[in-house]
Amino acid sequence: MGIQIAPSILSADFADLDAEIGRLGDADLVHVDVMDNHFVPNLTIGLPVVEAILARTDRRVDCHLMIEDPDRWAPGYAEAGAYNVTFHAEAARAPVRLARELRRLGARAGVGLRPATPVEPFEVLLPEIDMLLVMTVEPGFGGQSFLDVCLPKIRRAREMVSRSGLDVWVQVDGGISTETIERCAEAGADVFVAGSAVYGAEDAAGAVEQLRALAIRHA
Repeated sequence: MGIQIAPSILSADFADLDAEIGRLGDADLVHVDVMDNHFVPNLTIGLPVVEAILARTDRRVDCHLMIEDPDRWAPGYAEAGAYNVTFHAEAARAPVRLARELRRLGARAGVGLRPATPVEPFEVLLPEIDMLLVMTVEPGFGGQSFLDVCLPKIRRAREMVSRSGLDVWVQVDGGISTETIERCAEAGADVFVAGSAVYGAEDAAGAVEQLRALAIRHA
């Protein structure tokens, strides 16, 4: 698929999400952060709002579930029509079974890792998933500073995927901007979640184009 930019609506105006999603130009994905105030100390939106978003856009929606008990709740997002559903490895009781269920329901299956969670134990999971999300901030809030300590982890994730020969995307999320996206691309990421870097710009569509150009140049 090559380089993909996935703006996060966590930084958008929640009072007018329809218009905010419309600002994204040729963004590849719309990244939706679902937080339950248990797995992370923040509460955002849930399945009813995601269903409303899906009913009003033809864009591919990438749901990042920062929630407890994804084994129970994640399949609902796939049933609703999300293009990709990412659950956290730290929260899932049966990640293989859950990934297979998400795929059965027609969604791509992603697994997310907090910054301190090592990537190596999940190499065996690669045949069951479509995307590996390396968090580059502690999940829970937008606008945080990028953690450079995560760059070696991104490289290891890319090496694992390359060894496997599988078409698994490596996504990064947290502090992605014009100042950090080049390092992530060089390390091997190919899907980039950007919130404030896109929605904080006067021209959101232009910000998407700029981020993509920088990533392509350094991939």
